[in-house]
Amino acid sequence: QVQLLESGGGLVQPGGSLRLSCVASGSIVSIYVMGWYRRAPGKQRELVATVTSDGRPNLLDSVKGRFTISRDNAKNTVVLQMNSLKPEDTAVYYCNAVISTGALPQTYWGQGTQVTVSS
Repeated sequence: QVQLLESGGGLVQPGGSLRLSCVASGSIVSIYVMGWYRRAPGKQRELVATVTSDGRPNLLDSVKGRFTISRDNAKNTVVLQMNSLKPEDTAVYYCNAVISTGALPQTYWGQGTQVTVSS
């Protein structure tokens, strides 16, 4: 059994910063891609950022230059640092990881953490 536990969401004013963390736990053999998705009210879920096991990031165009993603393979952790936040960044953010527990890799999701950017 694998679990993804997120932390770090909250309310922040425009221009502010938040740091989201996600730790994977359980019977993990390998973690491939880790990342973050978000779903804003009335919109479809979208990929925000991912990072491969060797540290290569991929970010949504609208967050480039403001968000960074990093991971600590030893701690099974991925971090999304969000700076210069805008009201349009308001959404529920979900941690995502592709993990092998010994069989074929599967995709796992966290429970979601709310990020609200408002004055």
